[in-house]
Amino acid sequence: MTSDKTRLSTPAVAPTANVAAFLAEVEARAPAPLATGQRGRLIFGLDATMSRQPTWDMACRLQAEMFEEAGRIGGLDMKLVYFRGINECRASPWITEGARLGGLMAKIDCRGGRTQIGRVLRHAVNEAAQGPVGALVFVGDAMEESLDHLCAEAGPLALRGIPAFLFQEGHDRDAERAFREIARLTKGAWCRFDAGSADQLRQLLRAAASYAAGGTSALQALSASSTGARYLLSAMQDGQ
Repeated sequence: MTSDKTRLSTPAVAPTANVAAFLAEVEARAPAPLATGQRGRLIFGLDATMSRQPTWDMACRLQAEMFEEAGRIGGLDMKLVYFRGINECRASPWITEGARLGGLMAKIDCRGGRTQIGRVLRHAVNEAAQGPVGALVFVGDAMEESLDHLCAEAGPLALRGIPAFLFQEGHDRDAERAFREIARLTKGAWCRFDAGSADQLRQLLRAAASYAAGGTSALQALSASSTGARYLLSAMQDGQ
């Protein structure tokens, strides 16, 4: 996996029922405790193949907002990992400033190719071997790999207690099956988004980033102004 400057992508938006179901699936998780003074770390994986192009600009904006929100709340380092084209899979350095993240995201464009989700999962495991990782977020709309292979790659994440949050754009059945299974194995969550729910996606991404940055206390601080944080807090409390 090579280091590269990046631009992000996210999905479109979800009906309220899907959002509620997504939040309910994460109720049993708790973030790994951070050492005093240690920042949270979140890996953001992205499918940058050509099918993602229609929502790419919105994705860049929302994900930059997510990162900036987490930085204000509790401190978060983010690593961007994306794949596109023929066997191209790249990762950014760990990033601490929201403005820099936006600049990196602006330099990526979508290119035709097959999915490489297994490489994203493997990269997350390799990073976790070097230091704590709070969560993996993946945004995509397709899956063109062996499901058994992806489950094998997700296994080490589960053993390390790293939840995977998978946001699916569209209704591809193979993608849904794979994303749900990865979420199940890692005690993470899956959610589908359809065009039109940008605000819900923004809320959930900000809450996920805040959770990775500072755990429950960060979510409590954010809940005064964020519906997504309130939903996530409620789901977690119900699971205790």
